[in-house]
Amino acid sequence: MWDWTGRMGGWWWLTAPLMIAFWALVIWWGVGVLVRRDRTTASSSQDAEGLLAERLARGDIDEGEYRQQRARIRS
Repeated sequence: MWDWTGRMGGWWWLTAPLMIAFWALVIWWGVGVLVRRDRTTASSSQDAEGLLAERLARGDIDEGEYRQQRARIRS
C-alpha cells in the first residue's frame, strides 16, 4: 500500500495475507451454499417419494394416483 507521500507503507505484510484470507473465505462460503442447496433439493424429492410410497402402502391412494404423483415429483 502506498501512503500519501508516495512511499510504500509498513503494513503491506499484514494486508496481503488478510486479503487472501478474505477471498478464500468468500469462495469457501459460496461453494458451501451451492453444495447445501443441491443436497437439500435431492433429499426433499426423495422424502416426497418415500411419503408417497407410504401412502400407497397404507391404501390411502391407488396405483394410478401414485404414478401420477410420482411423475409430478420427478419433473
